[in-house]
Amino acid sequence: MEAGVPQVLALTMGDPAGIGPELTVAAWRALRVGGPGFMVLGDPALYPGVPVRVVADAAQAAAVFGEALPVLPVGLACAARPGAPDVANAPAVIGSIARAVELALAGQVGAVVTNPISKLVLKQAGFAHPGHTEYLAELCGVPGQEVMMLACPELRVVPVTIHVSLRGALERLTADEIVRCGRTTAAALRRDFGIAAPRLAVAGLNPHAGEGGVMGGEEGEIIAPAIAVLRGEGMDVTGPWPPDTMFTPPARARYDAALCMYHDQALIPLKTIDMAGGVNVTLGLPIVRTSPDHGTAFDIAGQGVADPSSLIAALKLGRDMARNRSAA
Repeated sequence: MEAGVPQVLALTMGDPAGIGPELTVAAWRALRVGGPGFMVLGDPALYPGVPVRVVADAAQAAAVFGEALPVLPVGLACAARPGAPDVANAPAVIGSIARAVELALAGQVGAVVTNPISKLVLKQAGFAHPGHTEYLAELCGVPGQEVMMLACPELRVVPVTIHVSLRGALERLTADEIVRCGRTTAAALRRDFGIAAPRLAVAGLNPHAGEGGVMGGEEGEIIAPAIAVLRGEGMDVTGPWPPDTMFTPPARARYDAALCMYHDQALIPLKTIDMAGGVNVTLGLPIVRTSPDHGTAFDIAGQGVADPSSLIAALKLGRDMARNRSAA
């Protein structure tokens, strides 16, 4: 990597009973020649079938990555069994994330890439956050500034409301929140994606984007005023667009990222277009964070059939974002 950019990324353990361990092994096999290099923060026993090297820091990881999977040890409370999550291991899962963020904030790794966690398991252990995104923001000292993006080569989407029910999303949707997400997204597209003049498309909430208020008034009352604010700040923002037509190939060619009003409005088109290559990105942090766009898949864990494509894409995007951020 270029001068000034750390040579390795920090990959968290994820839930040890999920597909994270086998994805990690597959990613190392795919990337050991050519990179990006990474070290996993987990229990060395989770990664059979490949040479494992216990390391103490990122420098050691960079030195051995071509010959062995570098593991910065994070001990488990009990042995992990594929498909059988154990609440006792939740502290290790959380600790892996915290340690990775610590390394990134110290500039020792280029990015944090997170393996999938089980929100239910962590909640049963007393974890107070809805998921990775909010916990990462707290660890970075910027709670409330986080924005979730899902990205693949053909599309980037940002849900303005995230892990809440559809009813809750309607209650939480405000012009201020759309503006906040728009500002953060535009800044990230410039800094982390190398897009000098980002273009944002904003989805409507209702069918046909409300059709002039006939099918709902949120477009005129909430979304259009937010777009006006963003445009007034010099941003290239269009909308509100009918959600059922704004993800066609010709429409996607006219913007760099889409702001969507709720979780599934954003994630359904992204995962339909490229489930295997989709990447979850957290914007608004002082570090780069990416993740595969799928979950723990306990039902297939340990069977050797999990597709590592999304994790590999997350590692590559993490490297690219770190490079862009360093050059900005």
